[in-house]
Amino acid sequence: MDYEHYFAKRIAELKSEGRYRVFADLERQRGRFPVALNYRDGKTYEVVVWCSNDYLGMGQHPDVIAAAHEALERCGAGAGGTRNISGTNHYHVMLEEELAAHNGKEAALLFTSGYVANQTTLSTLGATMPGLVVFSDELNHNSMIEGIRHGRSAKHVFRHNDPENLEQLLSAYPKETPKLVAFESVYSMDGDIAPLAELCDVAEAHNAMTFLDEVHAVGMYGAEGSGVAERDGVRDRITIIQGTLAKAVGVVGGYIAASNSCVDYVRSFGPGFIFSSSMPPAVAAAALASIRHLRAHPELRDRHQERAATCKHLLTARGIPVMPSVSHIVPVMVGNAALCKQASDLLLKDHGIYVQPINFPTVPVGTERLRITPTPLHDDAMMAHLVDSFCAVWDQLDLQKIHHPKAVKAAE
Repeated sequence: MDYEHYFAKRIAELKSEGRYRVFADLERQRGRFPVALNYRDGKTYEVVVWCSNDYLGMGQHPDVIAAAHEALERCGAGAGGTRNISGTNHYHVMLEEELAAHNGKEAALLFTSGYVANQTTLSTLGATMPGLVVFSDELNHNSMIEGIRHGRSAKHVFRHNDPENLEQLLSAYPKETPKLVAFESVYSMDGDIAPLAELCDVAEAHNAMTFLDEVHAVGMYGAEGSGVAERDGVRDRITIIQGTLAKAVGVVGGYIAASNSCVDYVRSFGPGFIFSSSMPPAVAAAALASIRHLRAHPELRDRHQERAATCKHLLTARGIPVMPSVSHIVPVMVGNAALCKQASDLLLKDHGIYVQPINFPTVPVGTERLRITPTPLHDDAMMAHLVDSFCAVWDQLDLQKIHHPKAVKAAE
């Protein structure tokens, strides 16, 4: 086999389908978020980032930066090992205590990413609990799917956000059969939110554990910002809450929060935790400062929700096909991979707006989209420029517009 030819051929196929991923070369500007420098064609251009997962701009917050600096000066750059072998820094301990309290649980456990937290926890439970059956929402994140797959336990996929279908699947098993129901709160590509209370009702009726991915809700929902489970008053009904430090918290890393015994079980048997080096102390310190700030400042969440709602209204009023979304996610449907990439390129090069195209396999073929994530730091002038630029690109590419009189009235 000609390996190099095979690699080149597959990449050429991606490019011909419009699905080849090009990374925008960005330099975040301290204190200027969401403005960044874009390096391309041997030059630098100032752009406004509209697709960042730093949902609240906390990666740029002075308290977060100061905490990272202090920890870097105190502890140096790295943690020095895995958690078991010299790599448990006091900042890790304090952060886990804060995460447990933030989520209303007895304990928490840090991972190098949210992906690793999902994959490790779900695969560990599947591989080590005899007879466990896992029930997974059909739109769960790849990290959850991979974790369940690697756990090699029996599994069933239930229809998205459908408690009745979950009930049907669970009913096929005796109550004493070990069971785990895995789902997310905010689904980041469509912007919908799971019916957590109803899913808990079904799981509890069948004596099933629940695993909730709050990645896109951490910092964003609830009085103290721990997520949708807090907002909906069901945290105590969730067996394991998983989250990330890389989105609204503004840093990097992941975690689970649960009972002492459950967390200790994953800590003791999870390869993805046991064999991974610890996050740098400066990262843990920054995350700790960020979470403390988010818990004390609900006005950030209020402002964020207003910005997202305003963006949806303004775009819809001008005929841009915003997909229905009850969360802070603003997905705009294109429906074609090549056109989605062209729209993104035009927005970046002609209008100084960076919105990454979302194509297969992240979303199904035919549902390609641009995913906008407004933050509290996107002001009215930026918002107006975004809407005008989208309209110009839609006209230039002859993309379909949808006019909703009610939406126009709401946006006026």
